[in-house]
Order: sequence, then C-alpha cells, then structure tokens
Amino acid sequence: MTARGSTGQRLFIGGEWVTPDHGFYEVTDPATEKAVGLAPEASRAQVHAAAAAAREAFGPWSRTPAEERAALLARAADAIRRNFVAYADLAQAESGATTGTARGMQVGVGAARFRRYARPEPVESPLPPQVNEAGPFGPAAVMGALAVRRPVGVVTCITSYNNPWANPAGKIAPALAMGNTVVVKPAPQDPLSVYRMAEALEAAGCPPGVVNVVGGSTAESGEAAVDSPDVDMVSFTGSTAVGQRIAEVCGRGMKRQLMELGGKGAAIVFDDADLASAVSGIGTTFSFYSGQICTAPTRVLVQRGVHDLLVRQLADYAGHLKVGDPRERGTVVGPVISAAHRDRVESYVELGRKEGARVVAGGERPSLPSGFYVAPTLLTDCTPEMRVVREEIFGPVVVVLPFDDEEEAIALADDSDYGLIDYVWSGDVARAFRVAGRLRAGGVGVNTVGRNMEAPFGGFKKSGVGRDVGSYALHAYSETQAIVWPG
Repeated sequence: MTARGSTGQRLFIGGEWVTPDHGFYEVTDPATEKAVGLAPEASRAQVHAAAAAAREAFGPWSRTPAEERAALLARAADAIRRNFVAYADLAQAESGATTGTARGMQVGVGAARFRRYARPEPVESPLPPQVNEAGPFGPAAVMGALAVRRPVGVVTCITSYNNPWANPAGKIAPALAMGNTVVVKPAPQDPLSVYRMAEALEAAGCPPGVVNVVGGSTAESGEAAVDSPDVDMVSFTGSTAVGQRIAEVCGRGMKRQLMELGGKGAAIVFDDADLASAVSGIGTTFSFYSGQICTAPTRVLVQRGVHDLLVRQLADYAGHLKVGDPRERGTVVGPVISAAHRDRVESYVELGRKEGARVVAGGERPSLPSGFYVAPTLLTDCTPEMRVVREEIFGPVVVVLPFDDEEEAIALADDSDYGLIDYVWSGDVARAFRVAGRLRAGGVGVNTVGRNMEAPFGGFKKSGVGRDVGSYALHAYSETQAIVWPG
C-alpha cells in the first residue's frame, strides 16, 4: 500500500498506511512560503491504536535475536541511501535547510545513525562475587550476579523540527536495537520526512507494529502519544516548557523519560584564545540551522582584553554570511521554520534594544521576495539579567558579555537555567580543561564546537534528563535487570 494517497500523506499504524481521522494540514516551505504537501492529522484514537500495535509487537520483537534486529537497521540505512537525494530534497523543502545541511547533516546523519546501531553490543555485565554471612535468608554463601540490560517496552519518540532526519533516527535506531517498539510523533512543521523514514523501515522488512508514525498539527496527537497506557517511556526533544508538561504526565504513570530540552550555551573566550577559531565556532550560531539548535554557543563571554576585537570580528563575520534561498549555491543562512518563529526571534532582538543592548550586526529583516528570514544578529553591551541573555531565542542571535577573570567567567556561564553544552577557548589547555570541569553543563567543547558522536549527550538543570548518543543511547532505552545466584 502506498504511503501517500490522492489527498495526502497517510499515518503508519501496525504496518499499514491509514487514512487520518481528522484529515490533513498543509506543510509549508519556509523559503518559498509555498505548500510542500499535506500531512495527516491523527485522532487520539488512532494514536492509541498505534501504541496498542506497538504493545502487541513488543513481545516478538524483544525476543528477536539482536543480530536480526541489527540486520534490519542496516537494511534501513541502505534503503535511505538509495533514496538519498529525494529524501534530502524533501527535508530541505520542509525545514528550510541549506543543500549541504539537508544532505549531510540531516539525511546523511540519519542513515549513519541506523548504520551505527546495526552492530550488536554486549548487554550483560558480570558483577564481582560477594560473600554473604549466614543469616535469616540462609547459610553463608558466595553469591554471583549479572547485570543485564532489557528493553523498556513501548517508547514514544517525539521529535524536533530542526532536524527531521537525524533526530528521529537517533531515537528510533537505538530503541529498536535494544528490542523496544516505537510510536513516533513527528514535529508538525516538517513531518513528511519521518514518514519517508517509515517507508525505508518498511522496505527493510520491519515487522508490523514495531514502528508506528502518527502526527498532527495540534496538541492532541502528542498528548495521546504520552498518556497512552500502552506507552512505557517517552523520548522527547524540544522546548523546556513542553518537556515539563510531558514530565508531569509521565510522573503520574511512572513512565521513563529521556528529555533533550532547551539550551543557552556559554562560549568563554579568554584573552589568549585563537580568536579566528573562536569566531568561526561562535559563528555557527548564525549559520547552522539558522541558529535553531539547542547546542549553539549563543552567550559569548569574552575577557576584557580581547572583548572589542572579538566583537568587531564577529560582526564582520556575520555581515559576510550569505542569507537567502537555501537551494542557491553559496547560501549559508537559510530561513527559520515559520513566520511565527521569525516574529518571535525578531521580538527578542527588539526586546534586547529596549533592555539596553546594542545591535552591532543584523537586527533588520533581510529584503528577500519570500521566506521567513532573520539576519545574523550580534548584541553587545549586554548584562546578565537581560531576557535576551537568559532565555533561549532559537535563532541566529548572539549576545556578548565581558568578564575579567576565570572565576567571573565560570559564574557567568553557570548563571543560567540551562546547562546543555558550553564552550571554552583558551591557548592554555590546562586552564581550558580546568574551567570545563567546573561548568555545570552536560558537555563542554574545548577550542571547538565539534561533536564526538560516541560521547554522551544531554543536559543539566532545565536542559533535560538522561543521556543518549553512541552506547549511552542503548542504556537510555533499556532497563537494568540483576540476576543473582549462589556461587
């Protein structure tokens, strides 16, 4: 059965492509403001049916040998690669990503994540034997023990709009590798790519009910995917506010949670830093996903000796970035996801002005015939209490604050509700690692904004709960069972 009917995309439930109860809604290209396609609007009953299908499929799938599950993931990666360009073109149209980003960081990384988990890893860990003294539970004995990771059960995966391939793949692949089944609720802004992922899994021979995709433009489908009694765990990427609401529902049902939430990354730049490297790294906030990324170094803390120089270099960097149609060669900054989000980002820039910040780059809407564009914007003369410094803007906006010494830099960096990823630039590597060790953040980049995709990923404070990526994702999507016996 084809995934797309004559009227629009269908839902994927229990291995079947199903017409949505609530019809369809239009998905818009952020660059052209034209329709990309029609996405399905699932009803609460259909989401619960998807969770029930996942529950029915869980037993057989969890007992499938790990090697067979891994082989399925490898076939899914191959299926994605076979349709690479078409998938990337759709992702670009939905999300507004540049061509390089859509191909490399979206579909390319999505395929790589399926491939990454297409190799079984040990799930058993022998524990040291323990000598138990004689007591009410029996005579003295040497007790052996084994820790075994078991699948959690049915996992709801709620994905973010800034990467419609890498983010869902980073949830689905490790969850399936561990023997879980999933209900995927894609972001409403760019859901069509996730249904293409379901097509690839179907082509790879995924058993009915192991993967289900049910989305919609309202809160109904997301709420149903969280509160279904068949769901054992929720993996969510998105805003802290939504994460808090999900956590409340999960708490009532004692459901496991994996939350990757907001960020307001601090980039500490000492006066002995390689400024060219720092400017290039911080400049990714202006360009990468047009600043719509929670790991962006959006709060720049600069030692006073190089403050003015770094500001000039950052302003020059921002001013030379090509903003425009993401399909055009040379475009670095594409649109943000929607008109509403563009207005939100612009409102923060205006708020910064009112709070006393000075705009030294950007600040005006680019003059383009269509699309939801925000110019790369740099704000200086900022102070810690400003809302533009404290709140996640999620756009190509960077704020700069000065500091005098190491202690002040650490204090400023940690003066935040968030703690996802911070950054330190210094020519003194020992100092950089010393500062990194004191920052309350889930990750710290030392003289880089690069990522190691085997390193644990997650945040402190309001940036989330739990860790995933690499082998850590297999732990995130499993429970640990202890097996004990007399030695």
